[in-house]
Amino acid sequence: MMALYSSENCLDCHRIRFVLAVKGINVEIIHVEQDRAATADLAELNPYGETPTLVDRDMVLYGTWVVADYLDERYPHPPLMPIDPVSRSRLRLGMYRISRDMIEMGKVIETSTGEKRIASARQHLSETLIESDGLFALAPYFLHDELTLIDCALAPLLWRLPAYEVRLTVRQCPNLNKYMERMFKLDAFQRSLTSVERELRMGA
Repeated sequence: MMALYSSENCLDCHRIRFVLAVKGINVEIIHVEQDRAATADLAELNPYGETPTLVDRDMVLYGTWVVADYLDERYPHPPLMPIDPVSRSRLRLGMYRISRDMIEMGKVIETSTGEKRIASARQHLSETLIESDGLFALAPYFLHDELTLIDCALAPLLWRLPAYEVRLTVRQCPNLNKYMERMFKLDAFQRSLTSVERELRMGA
């Protein structure tokens, strides 16, 4: 069976768990925090000792983008990338910008110990989301009529906004809030959550 070495509250791991849930892939999810032996195994499998790490038979993959692309190609239904090269390139460019402007800010908030850096990242993320609100009204999913890898990256970040102390009202971001409501109700998204992640929005 395919195995995913994951962390219980990790933006990148949540992204991969969401892809797995969308695809309906049968996978053993190993949360390294719950299994000391898994940490030693991970050190042997991945030279960086990081999650997410995917093991599929004799193949070991790491790097969130690498794992997500592999899963979409290995299990093509439902597709999470467009078929034609031009549309695929546009989607990848969109993913790159979201990674730079949003996801990296989330990681700074989660991992930095500098208060000024965290405050700056929080402000940058808030401003970017407010400026992007109109984009969330253009299609049922982010810039597409069908769920894509962009949504699989965005939804885990947006789920964490209360924990990041980023609060965007309906008045500030009406379209973003509607998008979040649609995404969070998806069965695949709910199945991708760990118990630790569910607590991130308690009282939100």
